[in-house]
Amino acid sequence: MLKRAFVAPDPGRIRLRFASRAVLGIGFAVALCGAAGHSLVAAVAGGLAALLALFTVTDATVRGQAATTALLPVVGFPVLALAAVLHDLPVARDLAFLAVVGAGVYARRWGPRGHSLGVFAFMSYFSAQFLHTVPGRLPELYAAVLLSLAASSVVRFGVWCYERRLAAPVAVAPPTGGAGLGRITTRQAVQATSGAAFALMAGQVLSDQRWYWAVGATWWVFVATTSRGETIVRGFRRFLGTVLGIGLGFAVAVPLHHEPVVAALVVALSVFGIFYTAAVSYTWMMLAVTVMASMLYGLLGVLDTDLLVLRVTETTVGAAGALLAVMFVLPVTTHSVTEAWVERALRCVHTCTARAAARLAGSADADPHRSVAELEAILGRVRLSLAPLVHPLNPLRARKRRARHVLALLDDCAREVRGLAFVAADPEASHDARLAAACWRVESAVEALTAPGRPARTTVAAALPAHPSVTEPALAHLHGLERALAELAAPLHSPPRAPLGATA
Repeated sequence: MLKRAFVAPDPGRIRLRFASRAVLGIGFAVALCGAAGHSLVAAVAGGLAALLALFTVTDATVRGQAATTALLPVVGFPVLALAAVLHDLPVARDLAFLAVVGAGVYARRWGPRGHSLGVFAFMSYFSAQFLHTVPGRLPELYAAVLLSLAASSVVRFGVWCYERRLAAPVAVAPPTGGAGLGRITTRQAVQATSGAAFALMAGQVLSDQRWYWAVGATWWVFVATTSRGETIVRGFRRFLGTVLGIGLGFAVAVPLHHEPVVAALVVALSVFGIFYTAAVSYTWMMLAVTVMASMLYGLLGVLDTDLLVLRVTETTVGAAGALLAVMFVLPVTTHSVTEAWVERALRCVHTCTARAAARLAGSADADPHRSVAELEAILGRVRLSLAPLVHPLNPLRARKRRARHVLALLDDCAREVRGLAFVAADPEASHDARLAAACWRVESAVEALTAPGRPARTTVAAALPAHPSVTEPALAHLHGLERALAELAAPLHSPPRAPLGATA
């Protein structure tokens, strides 16, 4: 796990730049709040707003990112005011919190912008509980948040906007199903609200002051997940990261939080860790979040060992709430989500192949590289959806072997498609009459693999005859793609729990 977090490849040093810019942007925001004479509470609120703006705003274009950032206070300020007004009305406060949870998850259906605004709305309500916000504090908090968003935006869009020199990432919309409860986002909104309700009640039994930690744990378990399996794995990783972070908090935050310079350094290192590890290890990201929260509680003068133990307990309750919700409230199975993503990947393979063939045939308008980038993004979602099945603690060995086999074959498809696109980009590459036949076979194989009714493996294999060795690069890649598609029929068209060899 440690190796995956800190030795993982970082092409273009994107993670390093992402984390370094976050430290700079958040540090600048907090420094401006201090220079403006804001209280420590307001500075914490401003720093949190800057962190969320830099972390959760992920629109595909810089213009879109700037627009979403500008909308954050439009969503957050009314929620913050609602939380402040209801501060002394427990029943109304709790019901409003659950409504914010449901709306925040439901907003994911509008893509990255909806996700960002939903997270900011939730965290505005959450931070009001964390900071014990009352109406009299609202003007100062509003000013600190606006100042911090402006400061982080100066860093992100002005001083260090490295995204302007990068190709825009491919946005891949998640499968959403049909209308009403058929949509995954709707089902997850109901699940998150149900899980948060359990966490809220159980959390208040544990503590009438820090109950919101349990709700926060439930909320963040649902972020960036789609299926039941993904949510369960994320809940486990959140719990593990919190426990490890609490252990480090005992060693660092408890003895050192009285030293302002050391505390600021630890918070900065924690922020760097949050942003640097987020893409590769949720466990290590949660460790960094927990250490940062521990140090902030120390700066606010409320840190002790009992508080750290309570955080672990509340996190356990929150994770349990999420687990119960995804298991029993409108469950979205791992198999159904994975099947949808694999089908999209296969159709994208066909699109890439068709465009590469058209390019080789002389069409200047056919560009397979955009489809290759889309395939890479879809495969990232396939890996995420299959993560519960390949997890070391998964006791279902047959399903684990099947999932690993599918991933390996899809990686083979992606490798052959990338090679084909590279050959097609060569202006001297000539069109071979055999390419059309090979592309037709690929199209037939994809249709057989994705058609309803789960055709037998022999149907796919019949469309993909064996080929002698070829030296022409494009044909070699196409034949490799055909072989991978033929092998995919076995794991995709057999019952999920059947041994892989049963359909070979």
